[in-house]
Amino acid sequence: MSRIAGRFARVEPRRRVRELVLGLLSDLPRKNCWSIAEWAGQASPDGMQHLLGRAKWDADMVRDDVREYVLEHLHGEDVVLVVDETGDVKKGTHTVGVQRQYTGTAGRIENAQVAVYLVYASNRGHAAVDRELYIPRSWTCDPDRCRAAGLGEDTVFATKPELATRMIGRFLNAGHRVGWVAGDEVYGGNPKLRAALEECGVGYVLAVACSHEATTDAGRFRADALAAKVPKRAWQKLSAGAGAKGHRYYDWAVIDLAEPRPGSHQLLIRRNRTTGELAYYRCWSPAPVPLATLVRVAGSRWRVEETFQSGKGLAGLDEHQVRRFTSWSRWVTLAMLAHAFLAVVRADEHARRPAPDGLIPLTCNEIQRLFTTLVVRPMRDATHRLRWSVWRRRHQARAQASHYSRQAANQT
Repeated sequence: MSRIAGRFARVEPRRRVRELVLGLLSDLPRKNCWSIAEWAGQASPDGMQHLLGRAKWDADMVRDDVREYVLEHLHGEDVVLVVDETGDVKKGTHTVGVQRQYTGTAGRIENAQVAVYLVYASNRGHAAVDRELYIPRSWTCDPDRCRAAGLGEDTVFATKPELATRMIGRFLNAGHRVGWVAGDEVYGGNPKLRAALEECGVGYVLAVACSHEATTDAGRFRADALAAKVPKRAWQKLSAGAGAKGHRYYDWAVIDLAEPRPGSHQLLIRRNRTTGELAYYRCWSPAPVPLATLVRVAGSRWRVEETFQSGKGLAGLDEHQVRRFTSWSRWVTLAMLAHAFLAVVRADEHARRPAPDGLIPLTCNEIQRLFTTLVVRPMRDATHRLRWSVWRRRHQARAQASHYSRQAANQT
């Protein structure tokens, strides 16, 4: 917490943000301003809501602190930046950025809010270092709606690849260097993002669709047509990295592409050894690299899924109940900090105290359990619990009366 203490001018928000981050790290079944305020011993959620909505502090500066914290502790070999989006299913239409759209969280089109994240992944661990909320055209075309949600007057529509380009640019402009970027088809199919990475000298392994067209010395072909021409001897069995059930082995092949721009342009093809299903990646590097390097970078993309899973499951990344953009950016930034803490402790434990025989290394889940049980578990008496019960019921009664009154007014 000393990393971000200087971002708060007064001691009250400094203390409250510490309580909020500890609440995000707690074992509460549901994490929001109400549950965390009760857990922290406060009389009402007003202070937490003020911290997220009206207190004077800059979430972007705290985001930069999170990035420096992650890089200092997780910097290691084989660093890859991974970009991906994740959605949070929401009700109603007033929460910033919400509309009916596809989200992988639900696996279908839902009323959801979608954000793009930048994850720093190395051999020591992985954590999110940046975030951008996706604002659909249905919002940017309605200035009044944007204004009501706390978005600036100059808010314009930006695609997810454009948001990814913006975050990668911030990372590089901060003086950091990275060799590789990985992402799924949303980003691999965007030529502007690929061109921006090439201009910065950053290699990439980005997934593309089977219909993606690439140029070889023999002409221009779809990716699936090129895969059909690969001879059997060109396939190599390689691991894309260790998973929960062991190494993820696939068959891989690579095809050199003929591009006028400098650098090594290739199409990487992955084949599932059981089903035969194919996946395709557009690759670029300043100089030629071995197939094993491209496979390693492609396998790094799964780190972002692990980050989303632990960020949501352990640090409340998706449990915010806020409507305005300022509150959203503050909540997710602090959730990123909470998850980064777990990732850093895990990395340090693995480096300093290897697990003895018969035990797996400490996981983020186990670190959270131990931290909550041994360090931050608060003890609240029955009076505090009963006081909160009365507060909740009173608040809900006011909300119910307001809803009924509004309904009656609309019917007349």
